[in-house]
Amino acid sequence: MRTSTNCPFSPHADVVPPVWAGREDQLRDWSDIVRPRRLAGLPERGRTILGEPGLGKSSLLSKIAGDAAAHGDWVTRQLRIPSKADPLKVVAHAILKLAETAGLATAREKRLGDLIERVSQISLKGYGLSLRESEGPEPFTSLTELLVEVGIAAMNQGDVVVLIHIDEVQNIADEHMLSQLLIALGDAMSREVQVRVPGGRLVDRLLPISVYLTGLPDFADMSSARRGATFARRFATTTLESFGDSDLEAALQPFVLSGWEVPDDQGGIRCVTLEPSARDEILELCKGEPFLFQLAGEKAWYAGSTDAITRDQVLKGWQQAARDEAAGHVERILDRLPGRERELLDAMIELPPKDRSLKNIALAMGFERSSQIGPIAQRLDTNRKIIERGRIYTFRNRAIEAYLSSDWPAHR
Repeated sequence: MRTSTNCPFSPHADVVPPVWAGREDQLRDWSDIVRPRRLAGLPERGRTILGEPGLGKSSLLSKIAGDAAAHGDWVTRQLRIPSKADPLKVVAHAILKLAETAGLATAREKRLGDLIERVSQISLKGYGLSLRESEGPEPFTSLTELLVEVGIAAMNQGDVVVLIHIDEVQNIADEHMLSQLLIALGDAMSREVQVRVPGGRLVDRLLPISVYLTGLPDFADMSSARRGATFARRFATTTLESFGDSDLEAALQPFVLSGWEVPDDQGGIRCVTLEPSARDEILELCKGEPFLFQLAGEKAWYAGSTDAITRDQVLKGWQQAARDEAAGHVERILDRLPGRERELLDAMIELPPKDRSLKNIALAMGFERSSQIGPIAQRLDTNRKIIERGRIYTFRNRAIEAYLSSDWPAHR
């Protein structure tokens, strides 16, 4: 009855798991603020969502994109930027697809035909397209103009938003490419057009275009100087952090109370329930990490065939199939940290929790003044959401704390 084809947990990236937990603020931000305001022609910044691996950035955007598609919006696929790839080529190809959806590709107007041809060249040659190769404006300007035409078509269609999602933005290492891409997208979002309202008056409004950027916290560090004030005016940044147990408990409570429906062997429906002790064990093992929450649930599902998932099954699945992957998950986060940031975490672990002041951490790292490690602590708090500063420093990321201070992820 419990099989791989009916498992409601999914630790895989880029998918929306059936058992969904948290991120309600970001989902409401889209449904209650971003989409309505862009539809109304009102100014609303794009969104940049950053976070360490495994926090569900791509799953969150997949859920937002699914909601947009359900409303009939024009949505790009997830535009993942590989390392050293040309982002203008990737985005140009996606905008051409949007132009097809908008019916622009079949338009007879020569201006549109020329613009589509120009963007087609960008999709092939990207940033390397020069004026010597093809007469016309800079590549990013052509991207802006075609996206504006798509936005106008969406506005004329009615209740339609154009949603673009660019993932792995930290891989855009070339500052000139990054600048051109952000200007192209930002200019399209801020383009005003005149429309006639009842009474015959002409008024200005913005186009229904919204852009989401997702990636690792490195994007904030590597590009802050390049982005400057213009980027801040056009994109609002959120850094995700681990869940509290209340979010995960709320996601599992329907599982505990009424169960998860699955087909039985007789062509009917049965319910798989989750024992309260099993729920509590999943919460204890995953330490608030979205990826580990889905991983623990998936392996518990596979660890038995009964109508109820038990605590023993959770522990069995974790020990046999999830423990090493959980350790690797945390190690990948730690391995990405610059040396001083890792030293600060190690110094925190060596101190008793009640003694983890900035002064004591600095002394443990070999510094005379706490101000010498202030910027390091700030990055670990504000950019990475691994620690939380205060009179006494604490860990936001409970998985990292447990990994460094105990035998976790080995089960008890």
